[in-house]
Amino acid sequence: MKGKDPAKFIKDGLSKALVFYYPLAGRLIEGLNKKHMVNCNSEGIMFIEADANIELDKLGDSIKPPCPFLDLLLHNVPSCDGIIGCPLLLVQIVNHTMMDGYGFKMFLNALIELIQGASTPSILPVWQRDLLSARSSPSITCTHHEFDEKIESKIAWESMKDKLIQQSFFFGNTEMEVIKNSVPSNYGCTKFELLAALLWKCRTIALDLHPEEIVRLTYPINIRGKSLKNELPPSYYGNAFVTPSAVSKAGLLCSNPLTYAVELIKKVKDNINEEYIKSVIDLMVIKGRPELTKSWNFIVSDKKYVGFDEFDFGWGNPIFGGIPKATSFISVCVPIKNDKGEKGISIAINLPPLAMKKFQEVVYKMTLENMEGVNII
Repeated sequence: MKGKDPAKFIKDGLSKALVFYYPLAGRLIEGLNKKHMVNCNSEGIMFIEADANIELDKLGDSIKPPCPFLDLLLHNVPSCDGIIGCPLLLVQIVNHTMMDGYGFKMFLNALIELIQGASTPSILPVWQRDLLSARSSPSITCTHHEFDEKIESKIAWESMKDKLIQQSFFFGNTEMEVIKNSVPSNYGCTKFELLAALLWKCRTIALDLHPEEIVRLTYPINIRGKSLKNELPPSYYGNAFVTPSAVSKAGLLCSNPLTYAVELIKKVKDNINEEYIKSVIDLMVIKGRPELTKSWNFIVSDKKYVGFDEFDFGWGNPIFGGIPKATSFISVCVPIKNDKGEKGISIAINLPPLAMKKFQEVVYKMTLENMEGVNII
């Protein structure tokens, strides 16, 4: 691919990929109870070719969230700050309303195959959104703390939004081993559960909340492969996840061992079954697609294994592939290499300045005080 125009090849590939992923060429409209629908009006996606007058070495020794010069590198489309009526796909941006990380990975794989000469994608996409339709008589049968909202707490967090600063933290094998040593040796949990519990606890301590304040950890869980009555086909590329919340009083979370938080996270995960999924879908219809709570909520998404850093369009693997920054109270785990070339997880956190300083101190004290220091990048 040396010497060939990347924009031309990607544009040609997109024109072929959209034959199979045709809904992305339409626009979202809103129906009853804020239900999103795709108007397949063939308006098409937006494709913008740009030249960046920035050398890679100006971005630092390693590229990681929060990515520098992001506002300069991303094109701001006028009147496209929302969702309704906006293009569903810019080459730089995908509207999350249409697909999740798994679905976007399918789309990018198809695009690469078509750019490289294939006539059809190796996996044909399935649109069947009716597989996740509400029941004929919608009924909320489970508890959904992710949609609880305490007005006072929401206002308190939103009042901080303009004062937030962002810092990234790196957790490699050494850091994760130290964290793992803080729980019993035979304790069964995933690395993500352990890391999410640690971040949730440290963040709550840093915010210095009243002990009786309710705090939440919300994290997306993929429902593909779950034992559903109408199981989703592997080639389904729409959003297929739920976002349950672990809930605790701030005082209990801060004062108990790390296993307390891990158990809350594991319990929520274990309760994800078909009834819970149906209840979420029905809730969207009954309550008109409510937003996730902002009441001292911390949303953590695990994107370590999606593979955005492995897509090769013909010019080699990207230097960085993943979510470029944290947004408000949402953080994402992405795979990166640190300045020493070590593979690990980077996660960006948003907090007010004083809380950020305390967060760094707490992370160091709880997990890494026996090392040279916490790897802050």
